[in-house]
Amino acid sequence: MLLIGLTEAKELSTLSLRTLDLLLFLYFGKVLRILKAPRNGSHCGSVRNLKALSAHERLLWRDVGDIVSCTYHDVACQIYVQHVMTPLLDFKHVDAGVHVLVTREFLETIEKNILGQRPAWRVNAGRINIHRDSVLLQSDHAIFSQGGEDEFCISVEIKPKWGCLPTSRFISKKNAIKKNVTRFRMHQALKLQKGETSELSDYNPLDLFSGSLDQIYKAIQDLFSTPQNNFRVFLNGSLILGASGGYADDTNLVIEEAFEDALQSVIQREKGSRAMTFLQLVAEAVYKSGCLNRLLAVQQLDSFDIEGAIHAYYDIISKPCQVCRHMDDEELLNICGTLHSAHLDQSLEIVRNFLIAATAKDCSLMITFRPWHVECPGSAYNSIFVESTNQTFDYKVNFIDLDLKPLRKMEEYYEQDDKIVRSYTKMFVTELEADDYYRPEEV
Repeated sequence: MLLIGLTEAKELSTLSLRTLDLLLFLYFGKVLRILKAPRNGSHCGSVRNLKALSAHERLLWRDVGDIVSCTYHDVACQIYVQHVMTPLLDFKHVDAGVHVLVTREFLETIEKNILGQRPAWRVNAGRINIHRDSVLLQSDHAIFSQGGEDEFCISVEIKPKWGCLPTSRFISKKNAIKKNVTRFRMHQALKLQKGETSELSDYNPLDLFSGSLDQIYKAIQDLFSTPQNNFRVFLNGSLILGASGGYADDTNLVIEEAFEDALQSVIQREKGSRAMTFLQLVAEAVYKSGCLNRLLAVQQLDSFDIEGAIHAYYDIISKPCQVCRHMDDEELLNICGTLHSAHLDQSLEIVRNFLIAATAKDCSLMITFRPWHVECPGSAYNSIFVESTNQTFDYKVNFIDLDLKPLRKMEEYYEQDDKIVRSYTKMFVTELEADDYYRPEEV
């Protein structure tokens, strides 16, 4: 997907002035989410598929709006966000968006402008599917739609990750460490091994989800120190900290000094104190909003873990369970047998809840701030007063990247989970420590 800000519609120079004025008036503070063209260069997007979801997925999501009849996957995703994730996370924090009709000429114009602004090595990544007849219109969470053109808005994008430890009785003894060590920490070991990151992050999602302001602030500090792909900051929609793609460098003195300078227009403090003040502001917004309480509740819909849900998956697709086939733990094999004897409706519920929780574990949180002005003392938004700067900030909190997870990825989730545990165990857990994790009272 590509996000095109309509607050920058003036860059679409080939559109008529009347069209531009209409776009800016109607859609200020909005973005268009446009489907990318297929990587192989085919024009399959010009022909609708019979169904966007597989037969098993249509069975799984049969009670969700018009999702079963969708012919485009992105339309199915929008319906999923609207009917599943929005009620769970609160409409105040989720914008499912609406699909609007567009012409091929309009999409060609956007593509032309995108290609002209991108370096040569990113041209292929910028091509869009010009054969579609609609795009998704959503709010631009990096700004306040009611604001003026000269208003400063600063926003932070956080990937919270898993906010709890699993307790499922379907977790095998060899993987019992999952009940004591966060998924994020274990995954860091695999990323380090694969060269995706050069340093392990100190970030602990349990701190962010703790409900304690001090622990939340520690989590934000740790994310700031090692942003990787989990922490980004934008000023008026432009990236000022973190990576636009891939993994960001650790925040060294040079990066922090540049960040301090960028904050000068927003945080009214002396240089050297602005970053700390901003991180405190972010922590207080997370704490006051309570939004992570709802996110955690959605994540906890997965009470079986992938080691349990995978059995229900094989029952849904009516294939022999490959996990049971290779399982040498007789006790666990008997426990898993109870899942295979369950009614189909129970299997559907287990997998459905697992995939909903997977969306919640992989989404991002966008928090946007703007300082109050003397001439505009009131606001409809929640606000935070920063005593050290004598400033009041409006803030809003939104969840993004709430896409529907494909059913076909269940086996991939299981294999990835096993790979993450094995990598962490090999790198950090001694044989003696491993025996401690296998104790019966912890299984």
